[in-house]
Amino acid sequence: MNAGIISSRYALALLRYVDETGNGQAVYDQILQILKDPDSMPRRLEPDLARFVKLLVKNKRMEYVRQIFHRYMEMYNASRGRRLVTLKTAVPAPDLCKQVKDMLQERLGGEVVLNAEVDPALIGGFILIIDDKLLDASVSRQLEEIRRQFMDKNKRIV
Repeated sequence: MNAGIISSRYALALLRYVDETGNGQAVYDQILQILKDPDSMPRRLEPDLARFVKLLVKNKRMEYVRQIFHRYMEMYNASRGRRLVTLKTAVPAPDLCKQVKDMLQERLGGEVVLNAEVDPALIGGFILIIDDKLLDASVSRQLEEIRRQFMDKNKRIV
């Protein structure tokens, strides 16, 4: 069976289960913590999450656990009207993060969960990821584009 189908089905089952029990946010927070730093596993899993993991072990689906957790987070946020946004900058930029979050909440209409990341390889500028859309306004990408254009022009001369 397709890994995408498996992860979607299990994620949907987890979402429905936590909606019934009312522990969706607690499970979401714990999954987020696990995905951010897999080495820092919590000592005790949320009871709903522990039960779900036992189900995955029983059905021999642990190889899909990361995909299931990612898909669950997508579904959970979509069901709550949240949009996940990642902003990558070369240096920490808390003011930019606040401006981007406020602007996106106004334009997208709804809650925006902004994940700020620092990546010095960008040199300057930023990369903005909204759902599956990417806006790359980084200096490193612009330099790469200039390099590519320069190489194309030099190939023509030779």
